[in-house]
Amino acid sequence: MPRRIQVRRSSIHGRGVFAVAPIAAGTDLIDYRGRLITHAEADRRYGDDDSGHTFLFSLNRHYVIDAGHHGNSARFINHSCEPNCETVLVESDDGDPKRDRVVIQTLRDIVPGEELAYDYRIDAGGRITRALLQCWACHCGAPRCRGTLLYRRRPSRR
Repeated sequence: MPRRIQVRRSSIHGRGVFAVAPIAAGTDLIDYRGRLITHAEADRRYGDDDSGHTFLFSLNRHYVIDAGHHGNSARFINHSCEPNCETVLVESDDGDPKRDRVVIQTLRDIVPGEELAYDYRIDAGGRITRALLQCWACHCGAPRCRGTLLYRRRPSRR
């Protein structure tokens, strides 16, 4: 199969992943790979890191994918407030949470040279402070950029 993506310098942040061939909407591009660790282990390793940079992806309520260890090109896909990709959780057929996986899938047709991006929707886990907003500032440049990688849950109307 011909190569569809490549990693190179990004205007959004650091390195990014770009299409090198046309990619149709709904295409499963790449799995997000890395070492599987528990949430507690992720907190021990990275809990005090306030750099605003992470290769962690919350897989399910049991595990986190640490793409900083044994990760692939998917770890370089940047955030956008107006993404052209999304993440899809694929649960294992046997119900084993260790075998769940995350697939990056295109939301629309992608043209060669276009940077791939999805909405990180980072959960701050509590009150969103000015320091958190500064730490997780967005640089996607989208017309409707919300200014942060953090996701604000809307209160339920009950």
